[in-house]
Amino acid sequence: MFSSSTYTERRNVLKQKLGSGLILLMGNLESSMNYTDNWYPFRQDSSFLYYCGLDIAGLHLLIDIDNNREILFGNDAGIDDVIWQGPLPSVRELAATAGISNSEPLKALRGYVSRAAHQVHYLPPYRPEHTLFVAEILNITLNEVASRASVTLIKAIVAMRSVKSEEEIRELEKGVNTTNAMQMEAMSTARAGESEAAVAARLQAIAIAGGGNLSFPTILTTRGETLHIHYTNNVIEKGKMLLVDCGAETEMRYPGDLTRTFPIDKQFTTLQKEVYGIVLNAQEQAAAALAPGRNYRDIHLLACEKLVDGLKLIGLMKGDSKEAVANHAHTLFFQCGLGHMMGLDIHDMENLGEEYVGYDDSVKKETVFGLKSLRLGRALQPGFVLTVEPGLYFIPALMDIWKSDKRNDAFINYDQLDRFRSFGGIRIEENFLVTNDGARLLGNPIPKTVEEIENVRQAIA
Repeated sequence: MFSSSTYTERRNVLKQKLGSGLILLMGNLESSMNYTDNWYPFRQDSSFLYYCGLDIAGLHLLIDIDNNREILFGNDAGIDDVIWQGPLPSVRELAATAGISNSEPLKALRGYVSRAAHQVHYLPPYRPEHTLFVAEILNITLNEVASRASVTLIKAIVAMRSVKSEEEIRELEKGVNTTNAMQMEAMSTARAGESEAAVAARLQAIAIAGGGNLSFPTILTTRGETLHIHYTNNVIEKGKMLLVDCGAETEMRYPGDLTRTFPIDKQFTTLQKEVYGIVLNAQEQAAAALAPGRNYRDIHLLACEKLVDGLKLIGLMKGDSKEAVANHAHTLFFQCGLGHMMGLDIHDMENLGEEYVGYDDSVKKETVFGLKSLRLGRALQPGFVLTVEPGLYFIPALMDIWKSDKRNDAFINYDQLDRFRSFGGIRIEENFLVTNDGARLLGNPIPKTVEEIENVRQAIA
């Protein structure tokens, strides 16, 4: 964790932003897989981590703004815990490492809250045990829990967590560089005849060796048109492309999130090279457009126009590119958003609501196909960390529906679709820090151009 002064300062800023009331930040519990003592890998709540840094299950933080008191609630380890897990620090010792002066047993939390004369601010629960806990300690119904979450607290936390400090940026670069190593392992070793799972296993080993683990389940597939498919035991075949979207999380839970798509053969085919070039141009143009004050939604639309420009050159689309994008014709091939915020969460603060994290009063989230999946639209600020990840995805079922409906036939050459039915998909993703005068790539650069990727692939024995 960072120094205790970092967390103390963050809590002080949060108290100033809210002004009055109680702030309840709930840490996560262990979560059982298939029986009580067989746990999923533990992942702490990211806002709890941000304000106290304690990556340990079973803790809750209460901040009493009006009485200027901070209390860490949790239960000390018993002898059974020590037998199975070894010596463990007390809750008081944990509190001290985070600069928190007071600690209490977990059972005392309900009484403290029930005696409170001020509003209790809490975040929307995303785990059922937290929903039950909030309902119990506030004496409200389960149906009331989500609606009574504090918008004031959400907005304050979003404002703070959106702008990364220098020490956070250093951690993020660690995560990105470990992710770089994972990408290079895939690009330099994946070959026909082995399973997708075998490659994915090698990537996870690198993430674990880096001190953390995966920041999300690895997407590694020759079926790149499926946006969130994970690795399988499918055998990798010659002539295909492998899409690898992976990330490593540091010991402090800061992630990387990178995507590369490369041929299983030593070279791209002519068609693969043409489509790859379209995506690469859109990615580079979008990255170059990153700047403080610019709406990310506009950069997304710029990338969409560049994709249409390229698709026109290979005969798939026609007409004016801006008009095609305005009519959402490009969403036959690019169904999702250009990118998302990144921080302690890979999709940073997504549990707090995209309407607060990615949008504001100036830029509202849209509901149309394509734009509804854009997680970030608002104006960029220095200190934002985000992804830029355009792609082209040739989904046969979607193409059939659109062709049958003659949807946007003023912009789409439906007679050209058949040669792309088995093409798959291509995505290129990198992570950027918004600076005072533009943006910079996080982490060391790795192969991205056709020539660079083919050089790596040709070195495979």
